Formats: sequence, structure tokens, C-alpha cells
Amino acid sequence: MDIPRQPPVEWRISDRLEPYEAAVQEMERRVEQIRAGAACQLVWLLEHPPLYTAGTSADPGDLLAPDRFPVYRTGRGGQYTYHGPGQRVAYVMLDLKQRGQDVRRYVTDLEEWVIRALAQFNVRGLRREGRVGIWVERSGGREDKIAAIGVRVRRWVTFHGIAVNVEPDLSHFEGIVPCGIGEEKLGVTSLVDLGLPVTMTDLDNALMATFNEVFD
Repeated sequence: MDIPRQPPVEWRISDRLEPYEAAVQEMERRVEQIRAGAACQLVWLLEHPPLYTAGTSADPGDLLAPDRFPVYRTGRGGQYTYHGPGQRVAYVMLDLKQRGQDVRRYVTDLEEWVIRALAQFNVRGLRREGRVGIWVERSGGREDKIAAIGVRVRRWVTFHGIAVNVEPDLSHFEGIVPCGIGEEKLGVTSLVDLGLPVTMTDLDNALMATFNEVFD
């Protein structure tokens, strides 16, 4: 018996910093095209200029430096997040009508995708109950967040997605309490901060190599 395969997914990689508002508008257009059957599904890999985004459950008190970078309200779930150069953002636009119509499973699949991509560099990514994103263990009982996840679903088509820290300026996270991280032994890290000479292209290749393992 033949196992039905998922519809094709286009990959797009931007070679410049994409303005946030323009990127969201492009996502909005593509989501409508996917819903109408006028375009295929898309994974868009990009970087943004330095900025903060506020998810639907963001606490104003978590914005510690409101004048440091532009702040954008966004329809994705979650709290405050930083985006900037050295961080790979993957905007994932998939049709869940063709993938089981299960949003909880979709979020779990995003987490698994990041975990498998990190494993390509011998990094053990971890889920943590009550904490969004993917974490790594550090010395002294510390745990740092290496990837953020924030999604939105409209008429069963997904957008927004994941952000993996390759080599961002980690001091830029100090202007917010990122995704509610306020405990003493919780922080933010990156692949390069872990001592790994990983490039953006290296991560892109890992994301593309592991995507179908999870989503196909």
C-alpha cells in the first residue's frame, strides 16, 4: 500500500535583513494564497534588523528598555521576543487541513524539528514543562534558551514559526524579559556562545535536512 506524501513545500532564503512589517505582510499574502490553493506551502528563512516583538500574552512590565529597538505588536502566541542579525528566523506556512488539523501536534513538531537540527551539531535541545522554546543545559544547574517558538494559525494555515540563535548579540536580549524568562538560573544562549563555529548556512542545511523527518 502506498503511503500518501504531503504536498510540496517551497524553501526561500533571504540574503538581506528583512524589515519586520514587510515580512509580516508577505506572510499574510502567502497564507491567503495557500488557503485559496493558489500557492504551495512555504518555509522562509531570514534575519531581521534588531527589534522586539510582543506576542498576544506579552506583559508590558517585561519590556525593560522600550526605546532601545523598535517594538512590534504581533498576532503570534507568546510574550516578548528579540529578533536580530545572527538569529535565523524560519517562518513556516503550512496547510494543516492536509496535516491532521492538530495545532498542538504542529507546535510539538516545530519543537522536534529544532531539536533534530541542533542534534546535527551535537547540541542536546530540551523541552521544558511550562517554558516555551528549546533549552540547553549549562554548568551549575543553569539552563539557557537557544530557540524561540511562536505560531499563529488562520483557517488552518500556519504562519510565524521559530527563531534559532546562531550568533546574535546576546546583550540585545537584556532589553526584555524574553518569553517571560525571569528566574536566576535561566538565560539565553546561541550556537556560537556554546563554543560551536556554526554559520547561518550550516544551520540552514540542518533545518532543510531534518524538516521532512518531522513534517513529511
